[in-house]
Amino acid sequence: MTRQRIGRPVRVSSFVGRRQETAEVKRLVAAHRLVSLTGTGGVGKTRLVLHAVPRLARAFADGVHIVQLAGVRDASLVPLALIEALNIRDVSGRSPVRVLIDQLQDRESLLVLDNGEHLADACSRLVETLLAETDRVRVLATSRHPLDVTAQHVLEVQPLATPTPGEPLPPKPALEYPALALFADRAAAVLPGFSLTADNQDAVAALCRRLDGLPLAIELAAVRMRALGVQQLLERLDRRHRLLADSADSASGDVLPRHRTLRAAVDWSHDLCTPEEQTVWARASVFAGSFDLGAAEEVCAGPGLDPDEMVDAVAGLVDKSLLVRDGDAVHARYRMLESIRQYGLDRLREDGGRAEAVARRRVRDWCLDFVEECERRWFGPDQPELVRRLHAESDLIRSAFEFCLNTPGELRAGLKLAGHLWFFWFATGALVEGRYWLERLLAAAPEPTVARARALWGLALMLLSQGNALRAAPLVEEARELALRLGDEVEAAHTYFGRGGALLISGDYTRARAVYEEALSRPPRAGESMSLVGFKYVELAHVLAIQGEFDRAMALCEEFRQVCLTYGEQWIHSYLLRILAFAEWAKGDQTSARVHARECLRLKRSVGDVFGTGMTLELLAAVHARDGEGRPAAVLLGAAKRIWQDAHVALDRTPSHGPVRTEAEEGARALLGGGFKSAYQEGLDLTSDHAVAYALGERESAARPVLDSPLTRRETEVAELLAEGLTNQQIADRLVVALRTAEGHVERILSKLGFTSRSQVAVWTEGRRAIRP
Repeated sequence: MTRQRIGRPVRVSSFVGRRQETAEVKRLVAAHRLVSLTGTGGVGKTRLVLHAVPRLARAFADGVHIVQLAGVRDASLVPLALIEALNIRDVSGRSPVRVLIDQLQDRESLLVLDNGEHLADACSRLVETLLAETDRVRVLATSRHPLDVTAQHVLEVQPLATPTPGEPLPPKPALEYPALALFADRAAAVLPGFSLTADNQDAVAALCRRLDGLPLAIELAAVRMRALGVQQLLERLDRRHRLLADSADSASGDVLPRHRTLRAAVDWSHDLCTPEEQTVWARASVFAGSFDLGAAEEVCAGPGLDPDEMVDAVAGLVDKSLLVRDGDAVHARYRMLESIRQYGLDRLREDGGRAEAVARRRVRDWCLDFVEECERRWFGPDQPELVRRLHAESDLIRSAFEFCLNTPGELRAGLKLAGHLWFFWFATGALVEGRYWLERLLAAAPEPTVARARALWGLALMLLSQGNALRAAPLVEEARELALRLGDEVEAAHTYFGRGGALLISGDYTRARAVYEEALSRPPRAGESMSLVGFKYVELAHVLAIQGEFDRAMALCEEFRQVCLTYGEQWIHSYLLRILAFAEWAKGDQTSARVHARECLRLKRSVGDVFGTGMTLELLAAVHARDGEGRPAAVLLGAAKRIWQDAHVALDRTPSHGPVRTEAEEGARALLGGGFKSAYQEGLDLTSDHAVAYALGERESAARPVLDSPLTRRETEVAELLAEGLTNQQIADRLVVALRTAEGHVERILSKLGFTSRSQVAVWTEGRRAIRP
């Protein structure tokens, strides 16, 4: 099956021109394993890549993955950014670079590294390693300068073509000069009905020449058409440009003309902003990646800006194309283009860096409050939404960690932040990232604090999930001793899960049972995590089932299931259902085991628990095999194997796992004979989501899951037009419908597919075309 993915896509407006460049990008990527798109800031490198990606997707069986690096400040985070974009959930404990190499070794993928000039050395080292260690991976990078890697092919992205001064314009200048077409398109967005005419085209041509054909500068100028005419725009911009050029020449004389052009356009946009908008622009420049309005209110409000003024200021920046609105109709997010963000940082640093330090500390405070709130709400009905939000804020949280590690006096706050994220890293399988931050912060902050105790047992949980009981056991004991020494009984109670887990993984069932029996003999403390209380039930039931005490194991599961149902909790509930299904299967109650295993899968899908999904797929395979259903058993075994391969998990680490898998495979082979191999391969080709859908009976055949579509015929038609790069207005014109009708179709498509950007729809559409019979 084709696995079309796109990492952290961004919403873009309509694409104008660049037909030849798009074709050249496609040709170069087909011919070279490393292609670098270079060019000055504002020339449109990212826009060109996002336009080319859907047209490249069909050539890569394992997907195109976009890695947005603009928000990554620490060079050591580059491998982690790729791991997240590739949706890798690896529990082997290897280095991030080794994880990437092993994951990509047999994959045919295109990695798009966008905006990596500030991480040039790290990107160059990683790309060189990946290309040397893999055979079918290709890389497309955007940067102001080429990577320092041999055998790369560099394509310098040039500004959009403009007419030569004094040259007569052709009858339809927009067709021959993309700069003019771009200005007309963006001007029409703010001044409906605007078009190039004999009266204005000479002025537009002169304006685009003055802006050196730089797309970002043209877009910033076009926004001013709401208040000014073209000639007025040209006169004011010309005056601004001369002042900046005189200043640069007198200062150094070595500023490139295009840099001065962009600076003039951005300077002018800044001057036309209200004081409130200027304040938000400067303070929001510390955000890594995208942010929502709540974060903006916490970080940007203060002297010179009341929280009540924030919405108008943000809206004003969006109207002026200084903020880009991302997200969907429900969840609005904002981001800055890198050139705009850097300008804001320069303004913020005008007082010697004091304002920047304040803003970054506010980001830290916001992240800590946000994560603590997520942890408080985790044991409840909002888990899928919390996972979505935590993923969305990952760049911001990483920037807070970097601030804490690099700023004197902030280590304790960083340790506290990491300690409160244990549930997210644990539940979603982001163990590589969890270990990365916890290990760095624990090494940097050895002082005996409650935050350290929590971080110690949090790291132990990451290690236990990776099967490393040898290292986890002393960490969790250290956490318990420290918590008791500090008089914090809640943190001491939190260590029971890890203490018992280390014994369980080591096969010491008797001592593990004693730890969990002791834990459950005491009522939960006020403030104790209900998720960790639930895990005490899960693991005691697990040990009891292994030891053959099925009825007591099932009773424990049912007892805490009622708590989960009362709170609307899904993550712990899914583990209880799996242990319940295992005990029922072991007792021979196939019907109940099938029902509970499927119910477990539904919950695990909602919170993205990949590893729990793999274990449950194999349990369900064993149920099918006992019921004489060989083909679904083999398909599910293959699907689980794919999860284990991607995660590099040794399956014998889970005590209840080996016998289940062995019986399922032996039964399926006996039922299918020579047909086992093809059914098993069918499962190997499934993504985790498609495997769950198959297990739940939502797809009849695992061989054609990607061809099924939730879209109506009209929505499919609109998706095809999105893949062509059409705007909503152009879609409305093509289909002869109202603009609002076209917008409604686009919003429903994004919602049905679970996407947040038009570029994702384009990649999805191209992927379907590539495998359509």
